[in-house]
Amino acid sequence: MSSPSTTVVLTATLAVQSLVAMCLITLPVVAPAVAESIGISAAYVGLYIAIAYAGAMTASLFAGGVVRRFGAIRASQAGLVLCAIGVSVCAIASPIASAIGALLIGLGYGPITPASSHLLALSTPAHRMSFVFSIKQTGVPLGGVLAGVVVPGLSGIVGWQSAFLIVALTSLLCALCIQPLCAALDADKNPAHRLSFGNGLAGPLRLVFSHRSLAVLGAVSFLFSISQVSLTTYMVTYLHEDLSIGLVVAGFILAIAQMAGVAGRLLWGYMSDRFLGPIKMLACLALLIGVCALATPLLKYMNMYWLILIVLSIFGSSAIGWNGVYLAEVARQAPAGQASVATGGTLAMTFLGVVVGPPLFGLIATLTGSYGAAFASLTVPVTICLWLLWRYRATFAAQP
Repeated sequence: MSSPSTTVVLTATLAVQSLVAMCLITLPVVAPAVAESIGISAAYVGLYIAIAYAGAMTASLFAGGVVRRFGAIRASQAGLVLCAIGVSVCAIASPIASAIGALLIGLGYGPITPASSHLLALSTPAHRMSFVFSIKQTGVPLGGVLAGVVVPGLSGIVGWQSAFLIVALTSLLCALCIQPLCAALDADKNPAHRLSFGNGLAGPLRLVFSHRSLAVLGAVSFLFSISQVSLTTYMVTYLHEDLSIGLVVAGFILAIAQMAGVAGRLLWGYMSDRFLGPIKMLACLALLIGVCALATPLLKYMNMYWLILIVLSIFGSSAIGWNGVYLAEVARQAPAGQASVATGGTLAMTFLGVVVGPPLFGLIATLTGSYGAAFASLTVPVTICLWLLWRYRATFAAQP
């Protein structure tokens, strides 16, 4: 059987990535309605995110072994099914159910990127990897846009619980639709590969830390993810609290920043492949994030919506748009046949940044009494990124 083309693989992985991202964001986009039904504060959505990403971090470490034993498409199907079950459990009006659902969604979300990296590393020409990986990674903000557009509207028509079940059904349908790809794309699986708890957790990290280039990329992704999740989590709050912008307009500005992230992932991937190379491209993005982080608190003194849109769109394009270039470089630096394992190991560090970033950001905002000051503090992680990329630039050049 002939292997599907890069276009087919990319379309399938993009669809899977979009739907698991949609599942992850389904509860947060209607958090007030869910919180009212459960009888808790909507602020607890932060705990939901932390639980989900803790599950994703753990699952990403096991993903390489699962892909080797069962195949990348089968691993993707398992992730979709887990996300569907998790969203369905979240439809039960209970704080405990929401916590369990968050964990299940995280466990389903974690293996998706390592599995897709395995597939794309095998099917994508080397000179197009950054762009192709960037296209696939647009699934994350696209999933957020889908959740933001579809779920609130569905909730208003059929109720939030029924809306959750419709999202779950969509995830299951996607798992069914990619079944025909199993025979060709999972042909490299090794049913004899042993899965063990200890090796599953430690194996990907051992691989990452035994290759300096992968370890540096993992550290860079940890620092980048702090900026990304802080921007998407606190932008609306910053606009509303510091700039006195209404919630509807603030939500619209966030949507524009997310769409800028989609455009950024494509643009930066193209520029990486065609002009700069991945390491210089990541350094440029770190510099852009730092400039925008410093400019954001100054928007309070400039009552111009067009300027706010420009600054936050550039902020979104860079802070949300780095992932494809990074993942392509991880796949390129990984030993032959181990792209999924290397991706799982570095993603664990990425997700760790997602877990610790928002609490640190919130602490700074609380201590300073300003969300703008907290945004300015994001210059610290991106400055460390720049130093790491400069310090170890020769390491990346030496790798194949």
